[in-house]
Amino acid sequence: MVLAWLLIAFGLFFPAGATAQDDSQDAAAKTQEQAATGRKGRTQLILAASWQPGFCERRRKKPECASQTADRFDASRFSLHGLWRIRKTYCDVSAELQLADKKGDWKDLPALSLSPDTAASLAQKMPGMQSGLDRHEWVKHGSCSGVDAETYFRTSLLLLEQLNASAVGTLFADNIGKPLTEAAIKQAFEQSFGDGAGDRVKMRCNKDGDRRIITELTIGLNGTVSTENVSLAAMIAGAGKTKFDCPEGIVDAAGFQ
Repeated sequence: MVLAWLLIAFGLFFPAGATAQDDSQDAAAKTQEQAATGRKGRTQLILAASWQPGFCERRRKKPECASQTADRFDASRFSLHGLWRIRKTYCDVSAELQLADKKGDWKDLPALSLSPDTAASLAQKMPGMQSGLDRHEWVKHGSCSGVDAETYFRTSLLLLEQLNASAVGTLFADNIGKPLTEAAIKQAFEQSFGDGAGDRVKMRCNKDGDRRIITELTIGLNGTVSTENVSLAAMIAGAGKTKFDCPEGIVDAAGFQ
C-alpha cells in the first residue's frame, strides 16, 4: 500500500521542450516525490522559486537571461517560476490553446488582464515574462487555481515575498558565488517557517562545467489560492514531506560564468 502511494505521489521541476522557464516542470514532476507523512499533511500546491542566475547559465539567449544585470531584482533574490496545483493542468482550456502553449511560443498566448500594480510587480519578480512565462503559467496552471489571474498572481507574489524576506532569502543573498548545503538551507527554512519546514522543500541543481549550480527551489504547500491571510509558514506546515534531491550547489552570481 505504501509502495502504491509512493508510486502515485508527485514531483515537479525542469525538462527540455518548451522555450521559457517552465520548460523544466514536466520532467521534474517525475522526480519530486511528495507524500503525506509525519503530520499527515498533504501537498496540494507547489511554489516554484527560481534562482535566476543559475537558471540562465544554460539559457543564455533567452531575453530575460541576455538582459540580466547584477543590480536587477532577480540577481540577489528568488524569482517567481510558478504556483502549481498537484496533478492538475489545463483546466477548461481549449485543445487549440493547449496546443499553442505546448508549441512553446508563449508570447503568442492571450495577454493577461492584470491590475497595473500586479503587472508591474510581476514584471520585476518574474523575469520570464520577457518570454511569455506569465501567459504560460496562467494557461497551464492558473486555469486550475479556481480564481482569476489577478488573484492567482497576487497570491504567488505574496508567497514569493515571504520567501525572500525570510532567513532562506538572506542565506542565499549572503552566499552569492559560494556553495550552500542541504543542511544549511533546511536550517534556514526551519528558522523562518517552523519545525519540519526543511522537509517540505526540494532543490534543483544543474551542472555547469565543473560547477554544480542551484537553479530552483520547489516548496510543498497545503492550502488554497487566495490573497486573504496568506501565510507561507502555515501552508508549508500542512504539506507532505519530500526528498531534498540536490545535496549542495553554488548560489550563482548574475552574468555568465
